[in-house]
Amino acid sequence: MKPKLFMTREIPERGLAKIKEHFEVDLWPEEAPPPKEVIIERVKDADALVSLLTDPIDAEVMDAAPRLRIIAQYAVGFDNIDVSEATKRGIYVTNTPGVLTETVADFAFALMLAVARRVVEADEYVRTGKWKVAWHPLMMLGTDVYGATLGIVGLGRIGRAVARRAKGFNMRILYYDIVRNEEAEKELGAQFVDLETLLRESDFVSLHTPLTPETYHMIGEKELKMMKPTAFLINTARGKVVDQKALYRALKEGWIAGAALDVFEQEPIPPDDPLLQLKNVVLAPHAASASIETRSRMAEIVAENLIAFKEGKIPPTLVNKDVVNVRPPGFS
Repeated sequence: MKPKLFMTREIPERGLAKIKEHFEVDLWPEEAPPPKEVIIERVKDADALVSLLTDPIDAEVMDAAPRLRIIAQYAVGFDNIDVSEATKRGIYVTNTPGVLTETVADFAFALMLAVARRVVEADEYVRTGKWKVAWHPLMMLGTDVYGATLGIVGLGRIGRAVARRAKGFNMRILYYDIVRNEEAEKELGAQFVDLETLLRESDFVSLHTPLTPETYHMIGEKELKMMKPTAFLINTARGKVVDQKALYRALKEGWIAGAALDVFEQEPIPPDDPLLQLKNVVLAPHAASASIETRSRMAEIVAENLIAFKEGKIPPTLVNKDVVNVRPPGFS
């Protein structure tokens, strides 16, 4: 008899087909996430759960799922899961790291270029019939990326991948992290500085930190006022790393030149959010990892974690490694 699995959203077929070979799958069919009360109802007899960042998986959910043994997160981040609570209960938590790195770095750099060179504005300029003169020396002037100074906040996998791209643009690379990485400095020609120095000297600030109590609103009014009035902020990390209200004021009042955001404090961003009215911000719907190959590989990693656990093996990308001291892998 196959173990029962509740999946909070459909994932690409490359992974889903493998999961269905090994599990009896209860799939939430809608694009929007299931309400928490629905998750609680559907996990009552589930042995396994596939979750996304938008799904709150806390003690209340775990209380409703006495048979739950593994939570396979379809994401790199897992701040939606109470991992310590899962560990205490012997529930394994996995994620999908590594595979998103280059795809997210591509998107971060795409956002940087788009906001600096006003690509979205230019598209709208053409589509709405505003383009009346073939060419003018002052038309749609933007900012050069080549040769500029890039400040990377968080030099993990994605931060380093962004830095590699910046080298091709002959950028000066500054970085701030809680841990200095001298190996990366040699590889990338990056300079380790404190956050204040990074903010004051960078033409572009790209955020690549996880969301933790320490990084919540780490970019607020004080930090935004440290940046150059000609500088741009790029966020493909987590929305709550930035104080969005302060960012709106910074963009509206000219503390900085612009921003490009893939993540927001509330997702989806409300239709009445004032950021939507600004021209100097490029907005994307949390799409940095949205390439066909990457999303399919993420689905395969979810499947690999689930199948390994079912076979009594430690899942390849186990988050809470201490859980093996609480309960061995497997559904028996």
